[in-house]
Amino acid sequence: MAIKTKGGGAANASKAQSTASHKGAVSTLPTDESPKASIGKPRLQRYYEETIRARLAKEFGLDNPNQVPRITKVVLNVGLGEASKTPRLVDVAVEELGQVTGQRAVITRAKKAIANFNLRAGMPVGCRVTLRGARMYEFLDRFINLTIPRMRDFRGLPTRSFDGRGNYTFGVKEQMIFPEIDYDKVEGVHGMDITLVTTAGRDDLAMALLREFGWPFRGETPLSLTLA
Repeated sequence: MAIKTKGGGAANASKAQSTASHKGAVSTLPTDESPKASIGKPRLQRYYEETIRARLAKEFGLDNPNQVPRITKVVLNVGLGEASKTPRLVDVAVEELGQVTGQRAVITRAKKAIANFNLRAGMPVGCRVTLRGARMYEFLDRFINLTIPRMRDFRGLPTRSFDGRGNYTFGVKEQMIFPEIDYDKVEGVHGMDITLVTTAGRDDLAMALLREFGWPFRGETPLSLTLA
């Protein structure tokens, strides 16, 4: 037997009406979105496509757009000579490279044994990260505008670090120049090598490409970038 409660019908009708009215309403609360870095292209990539590419084609007389050089990847390599004695140093370096680049590093291992260094084949000796695409441009943007100004006694990056085929490699003495590194959590200071791989094929074209990005070469005033 059904039991009717006093005022229950009116309450249910009011609740149903309220629910129906809210179904058609548009909420003004913010919705969850993907990280902003994954929306669209990095600003340095857009600057290259809209400005740098046309400048280089005009300066060097490149009629074919495929001849215009571009940066294909950036490689960060950390070598740790004491890793054979203290394996934890490799784990710390992997974590720090992940903080700097936003990508997990790969542990590099010895290819052959060297008795004088107490090194056996397969032992970890460092780590590296290879950046491409959007992460590469984001890293270059932070490195040029945030990291380089934090270097002590900075007088420019060397101009003779090209390999003859348009690739540029330079060294960093300490990882603490990166703003992503927390000083309080650093267990040891180590340097790293950073390599910029381009499609230039020759050094003068690669240097012009980096100069357009605002690369601070030694003895030169870097170009100021107008980025949105």
